[in-house]
Amino acid sequence: MSNRVLPRLLQTPAVLLLLGWMVVPLGMTLYFSLIRYVLNSLRRPEWTSPSLSNWRGFGNYEYVLNSKDFLFAIQNSLFIVCSILFLTVVLGVMIAVLINKSFPGQGIVRVLLISPFFVMPAVNAVLWINMILDPVLGLQGIAVAGINNILEVLTNWPILGGFFSLWPEFEPMSFRATQTSAIAVITMVTWQWTPFAVLIFMTSLQSEDQQQKEAAILDGAGAWSQFRFLTLPHLARPIAIVVMIQAIFHLSLYAEIEIVSRGNGNKNLPYLIGEFSNNNIGAASATGIFAVILANIVAIFLLRLVGKALMD
Repeated sequence: MSNRVLPRLLQTPAVLLLLGWMVVPLGMTLYFSLIRYVLNSLRRPEWTSPSLSNWRGFGNYEYVLNSKDFLFAIQNSLFIVCSILFLTVVLGVMIAVLINKSFPGQGIVRVLLISPFFVMPAVNAVLWINMILDPVLGLQGIAVAGINNILEVLTNWPILGGFFSLWPEFEPMSFRATQTSAIAVITMVTWQWTPFAVLIFMTSLQSEDQQQKEAAILDGAGAWSQFRFLTLPHLARPIAIVVMIQAIFHLSLYAEIEIVSRGNGNKNLPYLIGEFSNNNIGAASATGIFAVILANIVAIFLLRLVGKALMD
């Protein structure tokens, strides 16, 4: 009996600390979501303090559900997360397979590939939106201007000039606009998190059974067949783990959306919480509970995916 009691006693402080770390913030959020708690209310000063006398029940939830941005924030959250997961997994697998073979400068290439993952999210967003995607001063604007200059020169050619004169002048795209700001967020987050996927996949490829590959080559299997029937099944578990970990992080994106668009037509649930929390803490807390529910739904789905991959 003592052999069982002692380990549990030693684990108790850590378990209680983690439990308090999780339960206390969640309990406060749930409590605030059920009361009227407005930081600046001249009409009703009593609402500025969290008190049971300001009980509202599910009124905050109804207010959030009727908000014009709530459904859009959920859809945009899922769109951004799913797009990033798809791109990072596809690019991660391709790059990992490509650099898994020995070549001169392999170590330097691996370090350079992993380095974007260590860039802070805010710095990453500022770098992309100002230095790369800016339509005037960024690389996009410079590239579009260069293409237009080349087309202008080609229009002066004696024979093919008439053909190139039919081409329209290209215009740089503003990624701060409502329709394209989500694309900018997906692009910059994919660039930052693809190295994480590459690192996981590259580590997994080191343990791939080479004897199976040699046998497949002797049987006449091509490169695509080897990848489809040997490499990809071998990466099933790492892919499931990468998807689960990244989904948890990407559901809480905030800095990139704030820097790129200030929420102009590109909001997710964390950004909506930030907007409500400027004054209406009750509505922000109710939105937080919805975000927890959404995260748990996604987590359950991903855990089932990971469990299936592990069992296979």
